[in-house]
Amino acid sequence: MSSTEKETAIVEAILYLESCPIDEGAISRISGLSNETVISALENIKNRYAETDCGLELSNIGGGIMISVKREYWETLKERYGRKGEGKISRAAMETLSIVAYMQPVTRPEIEKIRGVSADNMIRLLLEKNLVREAGKKDIPGRPVMYGTTKEFLKIFGLSSIAELPKLGESDIEKFELEGEKY
Repeated sequence: MSSTEKETAIVEAILYLESCPIDEGAISRISGLSNETVISALENIKNRYAETDCGLELSNIGGGIMISVKREYWETLKERYGRKGEGKISRAAMETLSIVAYMQPVTRPEIEKIRGVSADNMIRLLLEKNLVREAGKKDIPGRPVMYGTTKEFLKIFGLSSIAELPKLGESDIEKFELEGEKY
């Protein structure tokens, strides 16, 4: 086994053992390899996984990298291997999550103004599922909690950052307006 093959194998093993996305710097610290070597090893892994007979790929999620099942195979396998309850989120929770994702940081009263109903239970559910997090307090009277999405949100939706969210159409943008304020 050549030096390059060994370094690639070490990086691949780290990615396999990590349950969350990990960045190149962390891989470098764990492995003791230089950043350049890690980047080269990641490219080797990516190329190997790009072969049509491989069921895995490298995914960039929330600024980190992880090994995941290729999307075309995941559809077949997710029934058995998907996490319990994954994808089983009510329409109300999905609406609330969408508002948080597109308007973050956003407060509960702002969410309720858009949805027209109480958001307490939906926010609690999304916090429990680790899809949203407290992102600070708004500097207004009462200092309400502001909410934003989490890395788990990015991971579940296969996004490397919030910037990859689909762009809203004009009719969708109108739904996210609050008394003349545009988001």
